[in-house]
Amino acid sequence: MSTVEQFGYRQELKRSLGFADLMIYGLIFMVPIAPFGIFGSVFSISHGMVALAYVIGLVAMAFTALSYAHMARAFPMAGSVYTYAGRGIAAPVGFMAGWAILLDYILVPSLLYLIASMAMNTFVPVIPVWAWLVAFVLLNTVINYLGIQMTARITRIMLVAELAVLAIFLVVGGVALAQGKAQTGALTPLFDSSSFTFSVAFAAASVAVLSFLGFDGISTLAEENREDARRLGRSMVAALAVAAVLFVVQTWVAALLTPNRAQLITQGDLKGNAFYDTATFAGGPWLGVLTAVATAIAWGFANSLVAQAATSRLLFAMGRDRQLPGFLAKVDPKHRVPVNATLVVAVISLVVGIFMSTRENGATELASLVNFGAMTAFLLLHIAVVVHYTVRQRSRNYWAHLVAPVVGFGVLVAVVINQNVAAQWVGGVWLAAGLVVLGVSYLLGRRPVLPSEVK
Repeated sequence: MSTVEQFGYRQELKRSLGFADLMIYGLIFMVPIAPFGIFGSVFSISHGMVALAYVIGLVAMAFTALSYAHMARAFPMAGSVYTYAGRGIAAPVGFMAGWAILLDYILVPSLLYLIASMAMNTFVPVIPVWAWLVAFVLLNTVINYLGIQMTARITRIMLVAELAVLAIFLVVGGVALAQGKAQTGALTPLFDSSSFTFSVAFAAASVAVLSFLGFDGISTLAEENREDARRLGRSMVAALAVAAVLFVVQTWVAALLTPNRAQLITQGDLKGNAFYDTATFAGGPWLGVLTAVATAIAWGFANSLVAQAATSRLLFAMGRDRQLPGFLAKVDPKHRVPVNATLVVAVISLVVGIFMSTRENGATELASLVNFGAMTAFLLLHIAVVVHYTVRQRSRNYWAHLVAPVVGFGVLVAVVINQNVAAQWVGGVWLAAGLVVLGVSYLLGRRPVLPSEVK
């Protein structure tokens, strides 16, 4: 079994997680009921072909998961795509990959807290959105500080609760369909010849992939995995496969039952309650309330809990290599967690979340930025697989180390091209800023160097 010592590091984090812990972590990060929160946006952009958007998203993420699995086996360390691109290609490329995915990891907790706080504010309006946000952040920060084992135990409980709510919706939705409440043909959520274009499908997929983001977070726990590195990769693929089935089934059922389809397509879902309205139509007000509250708890507590943990590990890895401020690499001696990185994520989540809560379309804007950062980093991941295995190692496993990464790269390019234009601009500025930071580092004689490269 490879160890971090082989790559010039000390084993500081506690190895306590097994295959089941890692897979559950990934499922919670993705959130089995994730489509509840963004269903209306995907429905509008896809012209009702929600299931198709998730199928395309699955294809893109399946190839990415395979690339993650290969690189996790080669470099079993915290840092996710930052580590894989840096070790697989070169340290400067790793920095840019880490910088790109920071746009995802740094902002995703803020997005989760914001969506959850807005949902709770809908039912308890006397408590403002910012107050809910503060409560969620404080709760999760304390749990993450207490150690990764505490986080793992909490996520198991939350996963069971989310699956229970999803089962209730699917049963009630199935009964509603049997009663003749379907608002469209059975295959329309997958393909509608009157509305389908490649640009529509990939634009919707660029939003739907938000639900899949999280399986990659498993890789940030590589140094807390107590089993063989191959099990880490398998846990990512397993979590993605289970989540994909759940996503396609629930969006298919919901899309068949969605009332006011034409209005939702033309006007969008500014209030973010399209799924809850659909649940109410299918089973009554109680089901609408249940799905809304479940979404708030899942996004604001369970998902954001593991998102904060993953982000802190990325900051820890980059701080350890001095590619971000070194204080981020501090590990709490008692709980053996990256304490400073955890607190920094909490502060950023508060500031960004509260600011975006003041904007009319803040949640959608945050979602677009999160997706752009992730997709860009994933592109570099696929390149890293080809460079490390096919070029350097001269691997003859052409499917796994050449064809699959190239196909995955192509699908992601199509998704990125069809993303929100504003997200492309802001994301481009973020990447340009990363290049400036990298250039300044070279000018100051502090080019990115990984420990094993130091002579």
